[in-house]
Amino acid sequence: MTQPTTITVESRGAIDILSLNRPAKLNAVSPDMIGELTEYFSGLHDRPATRVVILRGHGSEFSAGAELGSDAFAAPGGGRPQRQLKMQQNYSGVIRLMRSCPQPIIGLVHGAACGAGFSFLLACDIRFATPDARMNAAYIRIGVGGCDMGSGYLLPRLVGLSVTSELLMTGRFLKADRAKAIGLISDIVPGDELLAKGIEFATDMLNVSPMGLRLTKQALNMLVDAPSLDAALMMEDRQQVILLETNDHAEAVAAFRERRAPSYGDQ
Repeated sequence: MTQPTTITVESRGAIDILSLNRPAKLNAVSPDMIGELTEYFSGLHDRPATRVVILRGHGSEFSAGAELGSDAFAAPGGGRPQRQLKMQQNYSGVIRLMRSCPQPIIGLVHGAACGAGFSFLLACDIRFATPDARMNAAYIRIGVGGCDMGSGYLLPRLVGLSVTSELLMTGRFLKADRAKAIGLISDIVPGDELLAKGIEFATDMLNVSPMGLRLTKQALNMLVDAPSLDAALMMEDRQQVILLETNDHAEAVAAFRERRAPSYGDQ
Protein backbone atom coordinates (compact mmCIF):
# COMPACT_ATOMS: atom_id res chain seq x y z
CA MET A 1 0.00 0.00 0.00
CA THR A 2 1.29 3.48 -0.89
CA GLN A 3 1.81 5.90 1.99
CA PRO A 4 -1.68 7.28 2.77
CA THR A 5 -2.37 10.92 3.62
CA THR A 6 -6.08 10.90 4.52
CA ILE A 7 -6.10 7.77 6.69
CA THR A 8 -3.71 6.16 9.15
CA VAL A 9 -3.29 2.45 9.83
CA GLU A 10 -1.78 1.17 13.07
CA SER A 11 -1.22 -2.56 13.39
CA ARG A 12 -1.34 -4.12 16.84
CA GLY A 13 -0.61 -7.74 16.15
CA ALA A 14 -3.62 -9.18 14.31
CA ILE A 15 -5.67 -5.98 14.84
CA ASP A 16 -5.55 -2.99 12.48
CA ILE A 17 -6.69 0.40 13.79
CA LEU A 18 -7.83 2.34 10.72
CA SER A 19 -8.41 6.05 11.38
CA LEU A 20 -9.93 8.67 9.10
CA ASN A 21 -7.30 11.40 9.25
CA ARG A 22 -8.53 14.77 8.05
CA PRO A 23 -9.32 16.31 11.44
CA ALA A 24 -9.03 19.89 10.21
CA LYS A 25 -11.81 19.07 7.72
CA LEU A 26 -13.84 17.08 10.29
CA ASN A 27 -12.76 13.94 8.40
CA ALA A 28 -14.85 14.92 5.40
CA VAL A 29 -14.68 12.21 2.76
CA SER A 30 -12.75 13.30 -0.32
CA PRO A 31 -11.93 11.39 -3.51
CA ASP A 32 -8.39 10.93 -2.17
CA MET A 33 -9.74 9.34 1.00
CA ILE A 34 -11.97 7.07 -1.06
CA GLY A 35 -8.93 5.99 -3.09
CA GLU A 36 -6.93 5.20 0.03
CA LEU A 37 -9.81 3.33 1.66
CA THR A 38 -10.33 1.36 -1.54
CA GLU A 39 -6.66 0.35 -1.60
CA TYR A 40 -6.71 -0.60 2.08
CA PHE A 41 -9.88 -2.70 2.05
CA SER A 42 -8.97 -4.35 -1.26
CA GLY A 43 -5.67 -5.47 0.23
CA LEU A 44 -7.32 -7.13 3.23
CA HIS A 45 -8.42 -10.08 1.11
CA ASP A 46 -4.77 -11.11 0.82
CA ARG A 47 -3.84 -10.36 4.45
CA PRO A 48 -5.19 -13.20 6.60
CA ALA A 49 -2.73 -12.27 9.36
CA THR A 50 -4.91 -9.19 9.92
CA ARG A 51 -7.95 -10.67 11.61
CA VAL A 52 -9.95 -7.68 12.89
CA VAL A 53 -10.20 -4.03 11.82
CA ILE A 54 -11.18 -1.13 14.09
CA LEU A 55 -12.49 1.95 12.23
CA ARG A 56 -12.49 5.35 13.93
CA GLY A 57 -11.91 9.04 13.23
CA HIS A 58 -9.15 11.40 14.39
CA GLY A 59 -10.13 14.74 15.87
CA SER A 60 -13.46 16.04 17.14
CA GLU A 61 -15.78 14.18 14.73
CA PHE A 62 -16.00 10.74 13.18
CA SER A 63 -16.81 12.18 9.74
CA ALA A 64 -18.78 15.14 8.44
CA GLY A 65 -19.62 13.19 5.25
CA ALA A 66 -18.69 13.84 1.65
CA GLU A 67 -16.71 17.03 1.10
CA LEU A 68 -19.08 19.31 -0.81
CA GLY A 69 -17.39 21.19 -3.60
CA SER A 70 -14.65 18.63 -4.07
CA ASP A 71 -13.98 16.63 -7.21
CA ALA A 72 -16.59 14.15 -5.96
CA PHE A 73 -19.08 16.36 -7.77
CA ALA A 74 -18.31 16.44 -11.47
CA ALA A 75 -18.00 19.77 -13.23
CA PRO A 76 -20.72 20.78 -15.71
CA GLY A 77 -20.26 19.97 -19.35
CA GLY A 78 -20.48 17.12 -21.80
CA GLY A 79 -20.14 13.67 -20.30
CA ARG A 80 -20.98 14.81 -16.78
CA PRO A 81 -23.40 11.90 -16.09
CA GLN A 82 -20.71 9.42 -17.07
CA ARG A 83 -18.06 11.11 -14.92
CA GLN A 84 -20.43 11.41 -11.99
CA LEU A 85 -21.45 7.75 -12.23
CA LYS A 86 -17.81 6.67 -12.11
CA MET A 87 -17.18 8.78 -9.02
CA GLN A 88 -20.37 7.52 -7.39
CA GLN A 89 -19.26 3.94 -7.98
CA ASN A 90 -15.87 4.71 -6.43
CA TYR A 91 -17.59 5.89 -3.25
CA SER A 92 -20.12 3.05 -3.04
CA GLY A 93 -17.36 0.56 -3.88
CA VAL A 94 -15.79 1.16 -0.45
CA ILE A 95 -19.00 -0.10 1.18
CA ARG A 96 -18.90 -3.23 -0.97
CA LEU A 97 -15.28 -3.86 0.02
CA MET A 98 -16.01 -3.36 3.70
CA ARG A 99 -18.79 -5.93 3.60
CA SER A 100 -16.85 -8.43 1.47
CA CYS A 101 -13.49 -8.31 3.26
CA PRO A 102 -13.05 -11.38 5.48
CA GLN A 103 -12.15 -9.37 8.59
CA PRO A 104 -14.88 -8.17 10.96
CA ILE A 105 -14.91 -4.37 11.28
CA ILE A 106 -15.61 -2.66 14.60
CA GLY A 107 -16.82 0.92 14.18
CA LEU A 108 -16.08 3.48 16.90
CA VAL A 109 -18.12 6.66 16.50
CA HIS A 110 -17.73 9.92 18.38
CA GLY A 111 -19.15 13.30 17.48
CA ALA A 112 -20.89 13.47 14.13
CA ALA A 113 -21.13 10.70 11.54
CA CYS A 114 -22.95 12.19 8.57
CA GLY A 115 -23.68 10.99 5.05
CA ALA A 116 -20.75 8.93 3.83
CA GLY A 117 -19.47 8.66 7.41
CA PHE A 118 -22.83 7.21 8.45
CA SER A 119 -22.64 4.69 5.61
CA PHE A 120 -19.15 3.67 6.75
CA LEU A 121 -20.64 2.87 10.16
CA LEU A 122 -23.49 0.88 8.63
CA ALA A 123 -20.93 -1.22 6.74
CA CYS A 124 -19.18 -2.17 10.00
CA ASP A 125 -20.07 -5.43 11.70
CA ILE A 126 -20.27 -4.02 15.23
CA ARG A 127 -20.56 -0.40 16.41
CA PHE A 128 -19.81 1.40 19.67
CA ALA A 129 -20.49 5.09 20.31
CA THR A 130 -19.69 7.86 22.76
CA PRO A 131 -22.55 9.68 24.54
CA ASP A 132 -22.12 12.69 22.24
CA ALA A 133 -22.32 10.65 19.02
CA ARG A 134 -24.92 11.69 16.49
CA MET A 135 -25.48 10.29 13.04
CA ASN A 136 -27.58 11.05 10.02
CA ALA A 137 -28.10 10.07 6.42
CA ALA A 138 -27.49 13.61 5.23
CA TYR A 139 -27.93 12.79 1.54
CA ILE A 140 -31.52 13.99 1.23
CA ARG A 141 -30.58 17.32 2.82
CA ILE A 142 -28.36 18.22 -0.13
CA GLY A 143 -31.06 17.63 -2.74
CA VAL A 144 -30.38 14.01 -3.69
CA GLY A 145 -32.04 10.76 -2.68
CA GLY A 146 -31.80 9.48 0.88
CA CYS A 147 -30.58 6.06 -0.25
CA ASP A 148 -26.86 6.27 -0.95
CA MET A 149 -23.66 4.30 -0.31
CA GLY A 150 -25.58 1.24 0.85
CA SER A 151 -27.85 3.03 3.34
CA GLY A 152 -31.03 1.84 1.63
CA TYR A 153 -29.85 -1.76 1.85
CA LEU A 154 -27.98 -1.94 5.14
CA LEU A 155 -30.06 0.28 7.41
CA PRO A 156 -33.42 -1.56 7.11
CA ARG A 157 -31.63 -4.84 7.84
CA LEU A 158 -30.20 -3.31 11.00
CA VAL A 159 -33.18 -1.37 12.40
CA GLY A 160 -36.25 -2.19 10.28
CA LEU A 161 -38.09 -0.32 7.55
CA SER A 162 -40.03 2.18 9.66
CA VAL A 163 -37.01 3.71 11.40
CA THR A 164 -35.06 3.54 8.14
CA SER A 165 -37.79 5.47 6.33
CA GLU A 166 -37.81 8.08 9.09
CA LEU A 167 -34.06 8.61 8.87
CA LEU A 168 -33.57 8.42 5.11
CA MET A 169 -36.61 10.55 4.23
CA THR A 170 -35.76 13.38 6.62
CA GLY A 171 -32.02 13.31 7.26
CA ARG A 172 -32.77 13.66 10.96
CA PHE A 173 -29.97 13.07 13.43
CA LEU A 174 -29.96 9.89 15.46
CA LYS A 175 -28.33 10.27 18.87
CA ALA A 176 -26.41 7.61 20.75
CA ASP A 177 -29.10 6.70 23.26
CA ARG A 178 -31.70 6.00 20.62
CA ALA A 179 -29.17 4.29 18.37
CA LYS A 180 -28.52 1.84 21.19
CA ALA A 181 -32.24 1.40 21.90
CA ILE A 182 -32.94 0.36 18.29
CA GLY A 183 -29.90 -1.91 18.12
CA LEU A 184 -27.79 0.12 15.70
CA ILE A 185 -24.94 0.34 18.21
CA SER A 186 -23.97 -2.28 20.76
CA ASP A 187 -23.09 0.06 23.62
CA ILE A 188 -22.39 3.64 24.65
CA VAL A 189 -18.87 4.17 25.97
CA PRO A 190 -17.14 7.24 27.49
CA GLY A 191 -14.94 8.97 24.96
CA ASP A 192 -11.69 8.23 26.76
CA GLU A 193 -12.57 4.53 26.85
CA LEU A 194 -13.81 4.11 23.27
CA LEU A 195 -10.62 2.78 21.68
CA ALA A 196 -9.98 0.48 24.64
CA LYS A 197 -13.49 -0.91 24.20
CA GLY A 198 -12.82 -1.60 20.54
CA ILE A 199 -9.52 -3.32 21.29
CA GLU A 200 -11.13 -5.37 24.06
CA PHE A 201 -13.82 -6.58 21.70
CA ALA A 202 -11.34 -7.23 18.90
CA THR A 203 -9.22 -9.26 21.31
CA ASP A 204 -12.25 -11.43 22.09
CA MET A 205 -12.49 -12.15 18.37
CA LEU A 206 -8.87 -13.26 18.34
CA ASN A 207 -9.79 -15.97 20.83
CA VAL A 208 -11.79 -17.87 18.20
CA SER A 209 -10.49 -19.80 15.21
CA PRO A 210 -9.39 -17.50 12.34
CA MET A 211 -11.22 -19.40 9.61
CA GLY A 212 -14.31 -19.75 11.77
CA LEU A 213 -14.37 -15.98 12.23
CA ARG A 214 -13.94 -15.29 8.52
CA LEU A 215 -16.64 -17.74 7.48
CA THR A 216 -19.04 -16.41 10.11
CA LYS A 217 -18.87 -12.94 8.56
CA GLN A 218 -19.28 -14.46 5.11
CA ALA A 219 -22.28 -16.52 6.22
CA LEU A 220 -24.00 -13.58 7.89
CA ASN A 221 -23.60 -11.55 4.69
CA MET A 222 -25.35 -14.29 2.75
CA LEU A 223 -27.94 -15.36 5.31
CA VAL A 224 -29.37 -11.89 5.78
CA ASP A 225 -30.90 -12.35 2.32
CA ALA A 226 -31.50 -16.11 2.45
CA PRO A 227 -34.76 -16.90 0.60
CA SER A 228 -35.81 -19.55 3.13
CA LEU A 229 -34.83 -21.36 6.29
CA ASP A 230 -33.88 -24.38 4.19
CA ALA A 231 -31.44 -22.28 2.14
CA ALA A 232 -29.91 -20.87 5.33
CA LEU A 233 -29.52 -24.31 6.89
CA MET A 234 -27.85 -25.68 3.76
CA MET A 235 -25.23 -22.95 3.85
CA GLU A 236 -24.63 -23.36 7.57
CA ASP A 237 -24.31 -27.14 7.19
CA ARG A 238 -21.66 -26.80 4.50
CA GLN A 239 -19.73 -24.19 6.46
CA GLN A 240 -19.65 -26.42 9.53
CA VAL A 241 -18.49 -29.47 7.57
CA ILE A 242 -15.58 -27.45 6.15
CA LEU A 243 -14.59 -26.17 9.60
CA LEU A 244 -14.87 -29.59 11.21
CA GLU A 245 -12.01 -30.70 8.93
CA THR A 246 -9.59 -28.00 10.11
CA ASN A 247 -6.75 -28.53 12.55
CA ASP A 248 -8.07 -25.59 14.52
CA HIS A 249 -11.30 -27.47 15.26
CA ALA A 250 -9.30 -30.39 16.67
CA GLU A 251 -7.20 -27.93 18.69
CA ALA A 252 -10.33 -26.23 20.09
CA VAL A 253 -11.78 -29.57 21.21
CA ALA A 254 -8.47 -30.62 22.78
CA ALA A 255 -8.13 -27.28 24.58
CA PHE A 256 -11.68 -27.57 25.93
CA ARG A 257 -11.02 -31.06 27.26
CA GLU A 258 -7.68 -30.05 28.76
CA ARG A 259 -9.10 -26.84 30.24
CA ARG A 260 -6.59 -24.54 28.56
CA ALA A 261 -6.66 -21.76 25.99
CA PRO A 262 -6.49 -22.99 22.38
CA SER A 263 -3.51 -22.18 20.18
CA TYR A 264 -4.77 -21.62 16.65
CA GLY A 265 -2.62 -21.91 13.54
CA ASP A 266 -5.25 -21.08 10.90
CA GLN A 267 -4.86 -24.57 9.49
